Amino acid sequence: MHDGSSPTNPTDGPRVLSVLVDEVRRASIALAAVEAARTRALAEAGHLALDVMAGQRASSRAAELALREVASEIAAAENLSDRTVHTQMTRAMTLVDDYPDTLSAWESGTLTRTHVNTILDVGSPLPVEVREQFDALAVSTAEGLSPGRLRSRLAALAERLHPTTLTERHRRGRDTRCVRIVTGPDGMSDLVATLPTVLAVGIHDRLTLQAKALIDARLDDPQAVSDERTTAQPRADILTDLLLTAAPEADPTRTDDGPGALGAIRARVQVVVPALTILDPTAENDDPAELIGHGPLDAATARGLAEATTLPWDRVITHPITGAVLHTDTYHRTTAIDRYLRARDRRCRWPGCTVPAIRCEVDHTREHALGGPTHVANLAHLCQRHHTQKQFTRWSVEQLPGGILQWTSPTGRTYTDEPLPYSPAVRFLPDDPPPPDSDDDGTPPPF
Repeated sequence: MHDGSSPTNPTDGPRVLSVLVDEVRRASIALAAVEAARTRALAEAGHLALDVMAGQRASSRAAELALREVASEIAAAENLSDRTVHTQMTRAMTLVDDYPDTLSAWESGTLTRTHVNTILDVGSPLPVEVREQFDALAVSTAEGLSPGRLRSRLAALAERLHPTTLTERHRRGRDTRCVRIVTGPDGMSDLVATLPTVLAVGIHDRLTLQAKALIDARLDDPQAVSDERTTAQPRADILTDLLLTAAPEADPTRTDDGPGALGAIRARVQVVVPALTILDPTAENDDPAELIGHGPLDAATARGLAEATTLPWDRVITHPITGAVLHTDTYHRTTAIDRYLRARDRRCRWPGCTVPAIRCEVDHTREHALGGPTHVANLAHLCQRHHTQKQFTRWSVEQLPGGILQWTSPTGRTYTDEPLPYSPAVRFLPDDPPPPDSDDDGTPPPF
């Protein structure tokens, strides 16, 4: 408690914050160990129920009832729903049985609960026989990544391990498309559409652009009533107008019976399509196309986008081993710098942010007013939120060779954000070990 005898020294702020950051980290590590211990206990309780029923050669229905019985016991003790505990217990058993490396990393505080949930979610479609390999690779991949960025990395990794192609699974997934309504309180409901991801992202993006255009138009009109709505509210209004009238009636720029300026707005999505995926769709699991910020795309959808779009595609030349961007080119009139930065960054370069580059601003790492050059070695994509944070807070950033950004926090801690490399065009795999009776003397091959 401050006694008021002397003002707090402003220079003590970073030192105090540094201590608090350390305290948060220590608490997080302790919490992770406790959460992991609870997970092990839940899994053991679930296995106990199944082991008892297995001894009785019971049916799967009886085994399910045994799990419910145990879950109800734990739920009653913790004042929780038995359904909630049942779900937690089932998930705990999966984690203990199929993801031991992930559980150990969580227990040590290396991973958070959110990281663990991301690994489980992305790995859930994988067959049990490849989860051990996915588990080990996921833990090594997770180092230094936010859950959002980890999800996109793991999605591509899971594709390489899956025995069936993304195209086959997407074809089956399309059969689940539907529209449903979930009734909520206060006379409100959720209208839920299950769609192919590229269509859902495109719809959301177009609604967002239209909502922003609507708000901007009213802000520019001195006669208009002040519009204090969030982007989400006019986005919902425009969706309603489009579905009920087939035109965005909320458009304030309309002068006739046409859709006006909002009707001319089209969605933007950022897609990376490896050339080999287009040429050889059977190899799509090795290097899948990606909808930036959302995960892999099946080859048929990626090929359809490539063939149908009238917008320019950027060709990205990458290093055959590291996957780093070397240069880009196109026959269309776009600036070389912007092409290169979109290809290199792909998303906001604040540590952990996943906003696609097409939704970001290009920022001078060293301010232009202070002599910072307009060159790729001094430019990077930042979303509006993090661009503002760089400008108006005590965070600072330096761009190192290779487009690496080194961020320094107000307490002096440094965080490095590296451009996500593309998949190498060439992959070197270790040779199989020689059989026990081989006369191989261990001499390395000439090449």
